[in-house]
Amino acid sequence: MKWRGRRQSRNVEDRRGAAAAGGAGILLMLLRFIVGRFGIRGILILGVVGVGLYMAGVNPLSLLQGQPASQQASEPIDDETSQFVRVVLAETEDVWSRLFTEAGGDYPEPTLVMFSGSENSACGFASAASGPFYCPADQKLYLDASFFQELAQRFGAPGDFAAAYVIAHEVGHHVQTVTGITNEVRAAQQRARGQGEANELQVRMELQADCYAGVWAYYADRMSDLLDEGDIEEGLAAAEAIGDDTLQRNAGRRVTPESFTHGTSAQRQRWFTNGFRSGDVAACDTFEARNL
Repeated sequence: MKWRGRRQSRNVEDRRGAAAAGGAGILLMLLRFIVGRFGIRGILILGVVGVGLYMAGVNPLSLLQGQPASQQASEPIDDETSQFVRVVLAETEDVWSRLFTEAGGDYPEPTLVMFSGSENSACGFASAASGPFYCPADQKLYLDASFFQELAQRFGAPGDFAAAYVIAHEVGHHVQTVTGITNEVRAAQQRARGQGEANELQVRMELQADCYAGVWAYYADRMSDLLDEGDIEEGLAAAEAIGDDTLQRNAGRRVTPESFTHGTSAQRQRWFTNGFRSGDVAACDTFEARNL
């Protein structure tokens, strides 16, 4: 990808230098326990704990209110990973703003949160193990930057476009949220007859996000000449590596289609390719497709 020297998005919260949010939930429970168990003495203990937290750069009031500890201001890390993420997010902003404008609407840009180790989101606790995800409740993407290294080493999908595909997929979920698709799917899942049917709806939503990532790649290449030769192959390799069947097989488990939540490797590749070849959002209607 020809990403260096391009516009960087301002919608990135780099929390890697902030106090670890992973302990926020534990601290909150501890503080509440102290008050409930020791009363006035507990309040005095809390005062000491609060001073310690404040000195460590954590706002104790935010913990008591259930807010992420890492909402404190921190010095952003201006490394190559941060620059890459900001450029890719900016490229998604350019493409989706254009598509929304052409459709007569405005594109509300999402925020991407970079963190290390663990983080609290409006959708719950996040860790490196959970992988990148989008939270509709706060319209933010959450990304532990170490995932890029894991994508290359553990999943065997190296390359900058493989990483960009992951970001574009999560942005695809943002598009689903602001267009109402996410709410429709969640309502349908509530009416589903069993977990298998609910999982199938989730698969269709994930495959649509893959298709949206392909649409983004189509326009990013034509609008700003972003792609290099071999980039699409990197994206397809990433899609293959994180297909449900491949993940289950590599983990030594039996492949169980009824448990899939993201789609097979072949399906993820197919829908990304549909979006990239057509450049048409309408070609991403996985919910009406008979064969995924």
